[in-house]
Amino acid sequence: MAKGKLSDDVKTFIVQSLACFDTPSVVVAAVKQEFGEVITRQSVEGYDPNKRAGANLSEKWKSLFEETRKTFLEDTSKIAISHRAVRLRALQRMAEKAETQGNMALAANLMEQAAKEVGDSYTNRRELTGKDGKDLPAAVSPVTIFQLPDNGRS
Repeated sequence: MAKGKLSDDVKTFIVQSLACFDTPSVVVAAVKQEFGEVITRQSVEGYDPNKRAGANLSEKWKSLFEETRKTFLEDTSKIAISHRAVRLRALQRMAEKAETQGNMALAANLMEQAAKEVGDSYTNRRELTGKDGKDLPAAVSPVTIFQLPDNGRS
């Protein structure tokens, strides 16, 4: 389908999907599901200003693409899987399903992954405190000076 024949709603959907790093194939399937429109991957690429096919894209769509991409990259809070609670719920569902199917090895792996998730294994946060939450003592190591044998070289 040619660019001019798509409604602005469909074009907006395509541009925003591409700006969020969806592949043309994913966008084609999403447009069919959302709007009932059948389009080609090549026509979708025409809405990506970073591709050769989108080199002549109008300023309106280029601006929308850039604005959407900027927002997408800056705000991961809208992505469900970026939240620990969502990941834990998904792991819970998978572990329950694996267990009911008798796949205990997979269930155990999923439980281990959930434990790591809760224990901050997937973050760069580390607890650096001493006993009872107090500061760690500064470690000072003694310096030993070694005297090398002269062996008559001086």
